[in-house]
Amino acid sequence: MKHSPPSGLIYALGGFAALSLGDGVVKSIAGLWAPPAIAALRYTIGALALALLLWRSEGRAGFAMPQPWAQLWRGGAVSLATVSFFAGLKFLPLPTATALTFTSPMLTALLAAPLLGEPVRRETWFASIAAFAGVLIVLRPNFAAAGWAVAFPLVTALGLALLMIGNRFVAGKASALAMQFFIAVMAAPILITIALAFNFSGLAGTAIGWPSLRVALSCALVALLASTAHWLIYLGTTRTGAASVAPMTYIQLLFSIVLGWLFFEGHPDLLTLVGAAVIVGAGLYLWQSGRTPLSTAGSRR
Repeated sequence: MKHSPPSGLIYALGGFAALSLGDGVVKSIAGLWAPPAIAALRYTIGALALALLLWRSEGRAGFAMPQPWAQLWRGGAVSLATVSFFAGLKFLPLPTATALTFTSPMLTALLAAPLLGEPVRRETWFASIAAFAGVLIVLRPNFAAAGWAVAFPLVTALGLALLMIGNRFVAGKASALAMQFFIAVMAAPILITIALAFNFSGLAGTAIGWPSLRVALSCALVALLASTAHWLIYLGTTRTGAASVAPMTYIQLLFSIVLGWLFFEGHPDLLTLVGAAVIVGAGLYLWQSGRTPLSTAGSRR
């Protein structure tokens, strides 16, 4: 059966919306449990659920892991991105944190030069400078209130850029489901180690203890939303093509603004929206210019 392009865009829209809903769930429990512990529980649940799905779909053969070192890279990168983002949500409005993570396409393009040997094009430099200007505009109303916590979503963007580079090493080596499982099964022990390290560090707000039922159920819901989102985005890509689906990632920012407005901090001010628009514009320009993937935001969490 032939699928029309709009059907793929609808799948992608649902996927990116699901990711935003997951961010909203995490925001709702920020401060109730340590961010590294939330990330660890989310990926542990995700790894177990994906293992069951992979076994039913592909059997034992599905667990043959190609290029383990690259899978470890991917797991480490998504661990860095997830912990940083969850920590940022404790201090920052949801739209602000989300907007800053969309600097990842520019970081991916810049890091591809030393790590992949890809040349940095003039368009990349232009988009990176524009995105940096957008970051400064977004941070203007938040830096005084949150202090250096504004660095968390920027570290998330770095983790997402490293994840995209890791994805390039393993592209086409296994099914989409297997790739989701590999990243979760690598990230889970890394995040557990990070959570335990912070637990014994004595830093305020990092003690683990047992999660409340609300926290545990929320982590399970985030894992379900993330897996569903990646499946929908995959379906959208297969029906419409990656180039057409890529700009839909910025739907996350729109949904984050709406969620923040309805349930959390109220609406962002005009300059925050202007800065977010500059970052989005830089990403769209980089995507339009041709060779660099638009964003990896949909690959985290």
